[in-house]
Amino acid sequence: MNLNKFQNQDVSFVEKTFVKEGVVCDVYIFLEDDTKDLGIITVSKSESTPKQKVLAGDKTEEIFLSGKGVLEVVRVSGMVETYNFPSDKTTVSVDVGDVMQWKAASDVDLCFAEVCYPKYAEGRFEVIE
Repeated sequence: MNLNKFQNQDVSFVEKTFVKEGVVCDVYIFLEDDTKDLGIITVSKSESTPKQKVLAGDKTEEIFLSGKGVLEVVRVSGMVETYNFPSDKTTVSVDVGDVMQWKAASDVDLCFAEVCYPKYAEGRFEVIE
């Protein structure tokens, strides 16, 4: 996905990273806001992101963009929240200590955005499995 704007803010493409089989992340910077960055992640049908625990950062927003799939978040409290997309709710905030995983439906790819405050740095997430 090639963007010039995200949520009415100018962005610039940095790099494409291959997370795992069936999961690709396009990394962007916000041109006028260096407090955050953006990943646009595409998950191929029937695939899923690695299960990740949030280890650092002030705020991480998971934003559904297109396709169909599920976001599962296990909160620090142990409560499991399951979000089926598409739905009226498009943005889910995850906090330090939460574990999250996106899964695409069997018949269509899933695309979502991840906005990290502050910018992503190595060690922000730990892959659980």
